[in-house]
Amino acid sequence: MNDFFVILISIAALFLFIIIVAMMRRYKRCPSDRILVVYGKIGKGSDKETRSAKCIHGGAAFIWPVIQSYAFLDLTPLSIEINLTSALSKQNIRVDVPSRFTVGISTEPNIMNNAAERLLGLTQESISNLAKDIIFGQLRLVVATMEIEEINSNRDLFLAAVSSNVEAELKKIGLKLINVNVTDINDESGYIDALGKEAAAKAINDAKKSVAEKNRDGEIGQAMAHREQRIQVASADATAVEGENVAKVTIANSDADRREREAEANRRAVAAEKVTEARALEEAYAAQKLAEQVRAERDKATQTANIVVPAEIDKQKVEIAAEAVAEQTRRIAKGEADAIYMKMAAEGKGIYEILSKQAEGFDQLVKAAGNDPQKAVMMMIADKLPELVRTQVEAIKNIKIDKVTVWETGNGKDGKTSTANFLQGMLGSIPPLDDVFKSAGLELPNYLKGTNIQEVKPAEKEPTESK
Repeated sequence: MNDFFVILISIAALFLFIIIVAMMRRYKRCPSDRILVVYGKIGKGSDKETRSAKCIHGGAAFIWPVIQSYAFLDLTPLSIEINLTSALSKQNIRVDVPSRFTVGISTEPNIMNNAAERLLGLTQESISNLAKDIIFGQLRLVVATMEIEEINSNRDLFLAAVSSNVEAELKKIGLKLINVNVTDINDESGYIDALGKEAAAKAINDAKKSVAEKNRDGEIGQAMAHREQRIQVASADATAVEGENVAKVTIANSDADRREREAEANRRAVAAEKVTEARALEEAYAAQKLAEQVRAERDKATQTANIVVPAEIDKQKVEIAAEAVAEQTRRIAKGEADAIYMKMAAEGKGIYEILSKQAEGFDQLVKAAGNDPQKAVMMMIADKLPELVRTQVEAIKNIKIDKVTVWETGNGKDGKTSTANFLQGMLGSIPPLDDVFKSAGLELPNYLKGTNIQEVKPAEKEPTESK
């Protein structure tokens, strides 16, 4: 019963751990260069209206499984080149306005929702093309409401009008206008060039007119001097010289003022262009830096997938192969050990069976001898007696005697010749059976010794005669 409760608690703990891990995997954090868009079943906002998506910038959110999902919007700025040509101005003069616009997805709450509804899932190129179409239309509209003099001379007013109109339309799809840079303005009819020439000619004519008027005053003074004859000659000459000097000073002052104004206008134009170009470069470098960082992370992930993961797989393959070889070796060794064990067990069992049968045979032999071990041994010896005799005979059987010479001297005793004595001596070298049995601690029966049984019994012996 305790084991059942332990298993039940373990299953519950495992299930709770799986739920916690799944909940942690569904908690998503939003990086600073992106917008987290949560869509699905979102609920109502503060205005009690149902929302299609929830946008989060610089935070985190829990994504409910099944009923919700998520995606990211990239905040990387987009630089769009707009080469507007043949746009009609208010004076119906066609002008070319080449420019460059920098836009990006806005992080304002309401505009972020517009971006989530209209730009989610689009590529950067698709977003750029969509913004380009909007900018083209609004730029033509602004050019149509202004005269060429205003567009050319008052660039700040022109840029303010363009920014106002374009940004209002871009907000509808979730974009924000970051920067506008108009590089140059040209027209097909040469009206802008004519305006410049007109201004230059007007300045020249004004100067010439002033000179002519002063010359006229000099002539008038000279005429007055002639009229007053010689009395006023000196005074008239002085007045003429003074008037001429004043005219030269006036001309010089006019030229100086014109050059000063032209220099100031050029300075402001160059400064404005430099500032705009610097801002554009700064934003472009920032965007390029972010892109390089993303590319570096992608390359790192690619190298990890191409090198580290295959190496880990190869390592696991080697380990698995080594374990397989070790397991095979262990099993072979175990099989050989089992075979040796079975062989030894079988041999031991065979020896045991042989000794058991021999013991049973000995037991039956003793019982057949009347439970007399001595007689049982005698019976065994009698059974093996032919083999013993055969063994004694084998002792001289294999002696190779090619030639034996016996010298007969005639000194034989008891009728025995030298040849008979030789053979008797050779056979006497074989140990008698009685000696063999005695060396083993046994005694041959009397009937095998060749002794008469009656001679052995003391009661049956004849009494010796006394001398």
